Amino acid sequence: MEEKQQKLIASLRDTGPVIVAFSGGADSAYLAWAAREALGDKALAVTADSASLPRRHLQEAMEFTRDFGIRHEVIATNEFENPLYVRNEADRCFFCKDELFTQLDALAASRGFSAVCYGINADDTSDFRPGHRAAAKHAVLSPLLEAALTKQEIRELSRAAGLPTWNRPASACLSSRIPHGTPVTAENLAMVERGEEALARLGFQQFRVRHHGEIARVEIEVSEMSRALTPEMTEAISRELKAAGFRYVALDLDGYRQGSLNPQLPVLD
Repeated sequence: MEEKQQKLIASLRDTGPVIVAFSGGADSAYLAWAAREALGDKALAVTADSASLPRRHLQEAMEFTRDFGIRHEVIATNEFENPLYVRNEADRCFFCKDELFTQLDALAASRGFSAVCYGINADDTSDFRPGHRAAAKHAVLSPLLEAALTKQEIRELSRAAGLPTWNRPASACLSSRIPHGTPVTAENLAMVERGEEALARLGFQQFRVRHHGEIARVEIEVSEMSRALTPEMTEAISRELKAAGFRYVALDLDGYRQGSLNPQLPVLD
């Protein structure tokens, strides 16, 4: 891991001034830290803000960059103005990342940055991720992947560096909670966000609220399921999710799993 980290930092140093697409998750946080180690103030972390970004994640991103002396800017992205994004077909993530990287390309050109990079790691290529296609279109660099760093290695190296993100639960934009084919709206994302904030207040660590119209399908990490299934907690979850705007609340007995809406998708190039 240490050799991979040194390879990563050397690669970033050789790249020169760089913009890091920074969501605030464990991978992009580690990449932003590594870019700061390699380039100092010649590295800029940029967070895209829209209705799909939970307010808590934005606040955490701002706190992280402040605490570690990383240059940081927040930009507004306009993917919701693209009907191809809103209609939420299988390639929705492509249009989100295409919007993001278009803006970051323009920012890099206007500020004299050499490149844009993002936090795909060696484990991410096995899942369906059309956003990677947008990265290829824009020639966005993938330093973590080039260094062959896995998710677990990134977490271990983050812990060694004292980064509070080392054990942050896996996350994704709020739009990933909406089944493909159901339009993404600010209203249904707000329901999801209110529901997930409630689960966090109840003390759960890894979860998703999947939006199925009037029904909230709640996924909770298997290791936390026994706590979720107590009569008191099922009552609390139901009450909080109904307060968030759902009429019915279902607890998914298969538990949390990343990309649980993906198996229904067709295979795309």
